[in-house]
Amino acid sequence: MTDSSPPDSTAPRAEAAAPADVVLPCLDEAAALPGVLERIPPGWRAIVVDNGSTDGSAELARSLGATVVREPQRGFGAACHAGLLAATAEFVCFCDCDGSLDPALLPSFVRRIADGETDLLLGRRRPEGRGAWPLHARAGNVALARMLRRRTGLRLHDLGPMRAGRRDDLLALGLTDRRSGYPLQMVVRAADAGLRVAETDVPYLARAGKSKVTGTWRGTWHAVRDMRAVLRQPPGRSTAVRTEASR
Repeated sequence: MTDSSPPDSTAPRAEAAAPADVVLPCLDEAAALPGVLERIPPGWRAIVVDNGSTDGSAELARSLGATVVREPQRGFGAACHAGLLAATAEFVCFCDCDGSLDPALLPSFVRRIADGETDLLLGRRRPEGRGAWPLHARAGNVALARMLRRRTGLRLHDLGPMRAGRRDDLLALGLTDRRSGYPLQMVVRAADAGLRVAETDVPYLARAGKSKVTGTWRGTWHAVRDMRAVLRQPPGRSTAVRTEASR
């Protein structure tokens, strides 16, 4: 399921159907943090998960009003899951904190979930400007999307990090990957559990600083390797299936 109409990132930020927690995995993102935290929707909580920063990111985030969680285990999945465990709101969103994605777009994600349109909504990245999405990273993403379609039947185009879901649903998936496979494992297990998964277009800008994952061929290869391992896993035994009456 795909919504091809891109959101207007210049429009005023509207209140979502319900407040949410926004998990922001962080490793040396001091340059981008002020701008990202400024775009967190009013009344929402930013949970910055510091994954071993040495540039003062944690202290900066705290000074800007964010909740800071320290996760010593290195890995994108480790940081994301620590944020999920720290979240308390009914709805939880995930967003990179490198300036490539706009968290001000997330209220529309939560509103669609609260309205019953879907259970897990992903942001399909639409690159804007040079350097926003390296060719090797796009190629790896396309290959993984095709493998995901064969594994689950989901016709998704991107496995991007911007997404939203209900906290209870996400916790019930029993996510175990703590590396680059975490975003994919979330989608696979959601599909296995019978949750509805959809995507919607979001602008994707060049990040501030150097990417730790997809900025190099080596990083992309490691990410693809982690995700292929997830696709080889047998269906998970999550308890996230909900009846229509409980939605």
